[in-house]
Amino acid sequence: MTSIDVQELTKEYGTTRAVDGLTFSVGSGRVTGFLGPNGAGKSTTMRLVLGLDRPTSGTATVGGRPYRALDEPLRKVGALLDAQAAHGSRTARNHLLALAAANRIPARRVEEVLEQAGIAAVAGRRIKTFSLGMRQRLGIAAALLGDPHVVMLDEPSNGLDPEGIIWIRELMRSLAREGRTVLVSSHLMNETATFADHLVVLGRGRLLADTPMREFIEAHSEPRVRVRTTDPARLRAALAAKGHEAVATDDGRWTIGGARAEEIGALAAADGIPILELADESASLEQAYLALTADDTEFAAAYTPLQEA
Repeated sequence: MTSIDVQELTKEYGTTRAVDGLTFSVGSGRVTGFLGPNGAGKSTTMRLVLGLDRPTSGTATVGGRPYRALDEPLRKVGALLDAQAAHGSRTARNHLLALAAANRIPARRVEEVLEQAGIAAVAGRRIKTFSLGMRQRLGIAAALLGDPHVVMLDEPSNGLDPEGIIWIRELMRSLAREGRTVLVSSHLMNETATFADHLVVLGRGRLLADTPMREFIEAHSEPRVRVRTTDPARLRAALAAKGHEAVATDDGRWTIGGARAEEIGALAAADGIPILELADESASLEQAYLALTADDTEFAAAYTPLQEA
């Protein structure tokens, strides 16, 4: 098993501590979402793992070894950190051929990843003519070139159209199903919720959470029940008698915070109140994330309602 292991990792730039004593592991066979507000230290941590910067203290290893010590690293770790990094005057195919030659990867593999990334038809075009989404696809093709066990992607959905977003989502899932280690940094909470199995959340360079996504949502959100009845007055009175407040919604349903469907169902049954619909409602990943990181956001806009003239 090849994992990413970060131990007491710290990185300082002058008086700024970008990463502060981080310890976590990214295991294989699952997609790990790497989340945090701007300035939380995600990109710095990924650079440290990839040997693009040196830590002030602590370690970051892949399969128990520093990235710099890996033989033919592109065969071990594939990464996309900056889709703009490729030389604009090269064609997409030549860019990948150069990477393949430097890592003793057969040239036929270039054609395979061009097809996999959906850019084989434009492989002869210069990269400077590519859209952001096409550059993203090229960067992902480069990350997959060595058929690596570990894949690290920073904002892979950036610039992709809806078809591309569906493609990258399924790609990450399929890599995890194959037993690979997949770490994905993203600001898109709703998108992350569609592919991540596990979450590592940072705030101001420190670890805030390292947990399965479902447990994360449950730990940082209040349970809520959605219910529909033919006798709302009786239901509301029965709920109030037990200390529950029911709030009506526009679609004729009621929501009860801080409760579970099993509890509300038993209460209604005891009073003979007819129930047409009863279900637990889960908070979104975005809601749970905002609840956790509210105090760790470096840049936050203040909302001021518009005043009527």
